[in-house]
Amino acid sequence: MSPDHAPAHELVELLTLERLEEDLFRGQSRDIGTKYVFGGQVLGQALSAAQATMDAGNGRLSHSLHAYFLRAGDIDAPIVYTVDRTRDGGSFSVRRVTAIQHGKVIFFCACSFQAEEDGVQHQAPMPEVPPPEDVPPTQISAEELAKLPPKIQRWMNRSGPFEFRRVHPRNELNPQPQAPVQKAWFRLGERVESDSPALQRAMLAYASDFGLLGTATYPHAISYYQPGVQMASLDHAIWFHRPFRVDDWLLYSIDSPSAQSSRGLARGQIFNRAGELVASVAQEGLIRVTETKA
Repeated sequence: MSPDHAPAHELVELLTLERLEEDLFRGQSRDIGTKYVFGGQVLGQALSAAQATMDAGNGRLSHSLHAYFLRAGDIDAPIVYTVDRTRDGGSFSVRRVTAIQHGKVIFFCACSFQAEEDGVQHQAPMPEVPPPEDVPPTQISAEELAKLPPKIQRWMNRSGPFEFRRVHPRNELNPQPQAPVQKAWFRLGERVESDSPALQRAMLAYASDFGLLGTATYPHAISYYQPGVQMASLDHAIWFHRPFRVDDWLLYSIDSPSAQSSRGLARGQIFNRAGELVASVAQEGLIRVTETKA
């Protein structure tokens, strides 16, 4: 695979949108083995669209994003993003982004931007975990992979842009009840030459959707990969706290405080290797179990 077509560079291309008008953009969709467009793709592209409408001279970077997934995205069709320049104030800017496919809104979000300021600081401590070099890459055996439907096989077997190393991996095909907590090191598979903080944020938004909602299934011994288990993201929020690079190791510490009414809530904290909290994430999603579950 040439460097220009390596998964990391494909991700950069995916997050680089075509500008149709001043505040109108088009992004392509990628089939990564899921039935519908991966939610992280829409998050990253929507943030890219919002960032493209900011004045580069004012130094404002996204510090938060709040999104709702309304309809499943069609993998075989591009997505059009419209950006509303809701406010440009003295300290903050706000953009509202709407994603449209086949004439229908599938997603919308609000993004807030601020220039860096000095102020009070504190953070939660990073959990004590082995360094990424001591955690083996997350893999699934060929025997286990063969038991899955072809669509899920592509998802599990694809060499994606990010490498994940889960500190305490579970068997997704035969899960056992456990506490709704997981910790995973992750990083972009190849070094990206760009130092753009905007691109780094868009790529982290993409990665933040991996494994988040699944943590809410841990106490119930169920998995997205089992028949009879329906899961879908309903909303997603990200707060960016400190600078980071996604091609350096980051620790994703996730917990699920509640599941009820066929919905599960998951929260995540993302730390760099130095122990700095660089981002926080939250998501609620649909978790529905039917009688056909094996």
